[in-house]
Amino acid sequence: MTIYPIETGNFKLDGGAMFGVVPKTIWQRTNPADANNLIDIAARSLLIKDGNKLTLIDTGLGNKQSDKFFGYYHLWSDYNLDSSLAAHGFQRDDITDVFMTHLHFDHCGGCIQWNKNRTGYEPAFKNAKFWTNEDHWKWATEPNPREKASFLTENLLPMQESGQLHFLRMNQLPYMETSELGFGIHFVDGHTDKQMLPQIRYKGKTIVFVADLIPTVGHIPLVYVIGYDTRPLLTLKEKGAFLNYAAENKIYLCFEHDAHNQLCTVKHTDKGVRLDSIYTFDELFN
Repeated sequence: MTIYPIETGNFKLDGGAMFGVVPKTIWQRTNPADANNLIDIAARSLLIKDGNKLTLIDTGLGNKQSDKFFGYYHLWSDYNLDSSLAAHGFQRDDITDVFMTHLHFDHCGGCIQWNKNRTGYEPAFKNAKFWTNEDHWKWATEPNPREKASFLTENLLPMQESGQLHFLRMNQLPYMETSELGFGIHFVDGHTDKQMLPQIRYKGKTIVFVADLIPTVGHIPLVYVIGYDTRPLLTLKEKGAFLNYAAENKIYLCFEHDAHNQLCTVKHTDKGVRLDSIYTFDELFN
């Protein structure tokens, strides 16, 4: 097995929304804001090569939305999915499986693209299976008013219409091993229903891709919960349990949204679980 971090592009989000009830005077120490109160956000994916399978975990925002749409998110950096794949010798048609932690647009927007004539949409990975779970699919395609703007029809229905959409069997919760993909999954419901966090054993270490449970290093303290969560009190419970597990088992947290840090470990302190050490993939595995 080989794992590659894939940078699909960086954007910005409101710092207050990203830190909920935590005051700016505290969160700006780790996530400094610009003059518009926006903080740096990444859309990092993971690419896993394991035998004949080439699995991409999440796909970023994609590029099919309007300039007005992207104007809300202030895209920055030269990263994009195709150049990041090419840097490791791959292209979209090589991908056999796309695993989606959840179906918010910044996690699955890259799954679907315009067709050649820009008259409709088509899968951006023509040879891949798209993996979610049935509960989250129902949640996303029958959205509540709070999340409706995050679940975009053009990102979702073309997966189903193409016949490439597949549901993982949720036979064990809150954690299960998958036979289809070869890694474990933590299920968490506070951010959105049945978000899936992959747990991968790699070169003697255990990595968990923490997606929106812990967006950046600055979100490690327990009460630093993002304002987008639908059930913040449940997030506190799930996050607390996960942080204890990570500290006790030396889990390497891989960040999807931290534009400046790829991985870290955490440790127990008298103030709760806190950051231990920060790493890059190159430092750990090359």
